[in-house]
Amino acid sequence: MVKILAPGESAKTKRVFSVLAGIVRSAMNALIGKTWKGFEALPQGGYILCPNHLTEIDPLVVGHAIYSNGRLPRWLAKDSLFNVPVLGWMLRETGQVPVARSATSAGESLKAAKKVLDAGGVIVIYPEGTLTRDPNLWPMVGRTGAARLALQTGAPVVPMAHWGDQELLPRYSKKMNLFPRKHVTVLAGKPIDLEDLREAPRTRAVLEDATDRIMDAITALTAELRQEDAPAERWDPSKHGQSKTGRNFESPEN
Repeated sequence: MVKILAPGESAKTKRVFSVLAGIVRSAMNALIGKTWKGFEALPQGGYILCPNHLTEIDPLVVGHAIYSNGRLPRWLAKDSLFNVPVLGWMLRETGQVPVARSATSAGESLKAAKKVLDAGGVIVIYPEGTLTRDPNLWPMVGRTGAARLALQTGAPVVPMAHWGDQELLPRYSKKMNLFPRKHVTVLAGKPIDLEDLREAPRTRAVLEDATDRIMDAITALTAELRQEDAPAERWDPSKHGQSKTGRNFESPEN
């Protein structure tokens, strides 16, 4: 039985999470062997979790790891998903955070994310914004969303890396490789030091500095898991004629 450490969470949210997580964890346990590392050092209160992004199944891996270690993970999800039957209900009942494209709604998303953090919850943000474009699956350049949320809320930022789930479901593949059974390792790092930036003006340079620190930490954890040296320079899709979103990323967006 998982002991949830966030006292600000409602009993209803915990019940719904428990049912849905039971289903997901059972499925994931059947599909993969797992090793969780570094979770004993995670903050006790709310924090922003920043993992690498290898495969479309890794949100389930990350969620499995976080919930199994006593916390309720929340993702920033496109607001249109909240209108999908069944899925929308699950997103609302588990307290996921809707994100709209319009600038006028950005403030509401920030307020919702801050409410989760204040309640002792975990907000999961992929700083890369999409599955890595790096041909060898190293973390690529990051976007500033996680840094912006961290600097505006003061919440700790925890880097995370996982490796092995890309063998179960390769990047953008529609078919799982079930046999032989795969093993996934998830490594949580120590909170990233952003203290010198928290009171600084929120300029583009400051946000990029914070983002670079986040990506440096994620890359170091990934290198530790892979037991390899990371590339000297992170992959930048714009320098390789690749779009920032979508499956057909080899051709830039018009």
